[in-house]
Amino acid sequence: MSDNKGLASGTLGAFESAIMGIAGTAPAFSVAVTTATIVGAVGELAVGSILYCGLIMFGIMLAFTHLNKITRHAGATYAWVGKVFGESWGFLAGWGLLIASIFFMVSATTPAATATLKMFSELFGAPEAWVKDVSYVTFTAWVWLTLVTIVVIKGIQHASYAQLILTVIETVIIFALIIGAFVEYGDKPAHAFSWSWFSPTSFSAETFAQGALIAIFFYWGWDVTMNLGEETKEGTPNPASSGAFWAMVNLILFFIIMMIVVLITLTDAEIAEAETNVLYAIADKLFPKPWSYLAVLSTILSTIGTIETQILQFSRSMFAMSRDNALHPIYSKVHPEWKTPWVATFVIWFLGSVLLFCATMMPTVQMILDASITAIGIQICFYMSLAAFACAWWYRDKLNKGLGTSVSYVVWPAFSGAFMVFMALYLSYTTLMNDDSEDNLAIYLGFAGLLIGLVPMFLGKLRRAKIKQIDFNR
Repeated sequence: MSDNKGLASGTLGAFESAIMGIAGTAPAFSVAVTTATIVGAVGELAVGSILYCGLIMFGIMLAFTHLNKITRHAGATYAWVGKVFGESWGFLAGWGLLIASIFFMVSATTPAATATLKMFSELFGAPEAWVKDVSYVTFTAWVWLTLVTIVVIKGIQHASYAQLILTVIETVIIFALIIGAFVEYGDKPAHAFSWSWFSPTSFSAETFAQGALIAIFFYWGWDVTMNLGEETKEGTPNPASSGAFWAMVNLILFFIIMMIVVLITLTDAEIAEAETNVLYAIADKLFPKPWSYLAVLSTILSTIGTIETQILQFSRSMFAMSRDNALHPIYSKVHPEWKTPWVATFVIWFLGSVLLFCATMMPTVQMILDASITAIGIQICFYMSLAAFACAWWYRDKLNKGLGTSVSYVVWPAFSGAFMVFMALYLSYTTLMNDDSEDNLAIYLGFAGLLIGLVPMFLGKLRRAKIKQIDFNR
């Protein structure tokens, strides 16, 4: 591990880390942006997909918390996989996260933009057509991306305070929706509750893989706690690990309950029509105006929160890789006053802006989201499965340390990693066989983003070899 070069160490405790982990998945945002996609793909089995994917992701969380015992590192997966399997695999794991984060700048800022335009339409008389107009949506998304980047670059303390405020407000609004939904529609649900929603036998292999891959998007983001490990306080257990654990427990319960709320409140047609405004559609059926607009506010706040944490995760990963000369050293520059990797932060803002510009060429907002979500799912499966396998291999001697220890350190992480690989490959195969040009584009984007990483990986090897040669000649 390279020495820490200027990050604000000792800033975050376990509570702040847990808030970062929850905010990283952005509960309101995840429900708003992904519900229409997952219900469209697997219908009522979306509830089971959320549950089983949550159990798989719990195994990944165990892997991360155990690997964090090896070393706290801003690069997290990049550093751990590199230590266990070698620098090439470590680089590719880190690259997978970087690429997923860049695509996420499109899928995250878009719901914030549509929610903002929805509120302007309802409250200030802006044209309703703006909400579905790709140009207006992408420009508004770019404005949000820029504003959040400014907050992040100002320092981790500012970012953590902002996350706490946003998460508290978002939580209060969401709980009001949950209570209202069960009171109003518990006895007259749009979809009658059934335990078959949870049954593994209700799934085919294809629907299980498809639902789980989309559900991954609900959970992704909690691992930002690990990338902030160098900026946490000392303690046992480590605050980053504690934060990840409690964030995951809360998220699994929340997403299951929230998906049930969506199904009992909205019909399939209403879910499809709502697109990225599912929470507003629920609130509009529960509360009179203007109170229903609070659901739009929760989506905006949640989205801002997840944009912030993803920029943090990207910038810390790029900083760590640059610090180790895996990427160009310029990305490891830390602002002398704010103690943030400002160059790496600027990079994700710039690349996110470029992708948002490219997104204006797609015909609908929903198509933009569907393509980015699928591409991100493949990249998440790649880098998280590598971390899971690294944990299982590093701690393989614990297989004879008792059932609980062997399951926690080896069996559960290894199973979760293997299942993530299966999901990505199976869905890619079935999608390409269906020969749908739009779905195929998402698959190609997912794998192309990973393959591009071979170029900077090769350049990094040349750069390190040159440095070693110079040191040798001295």
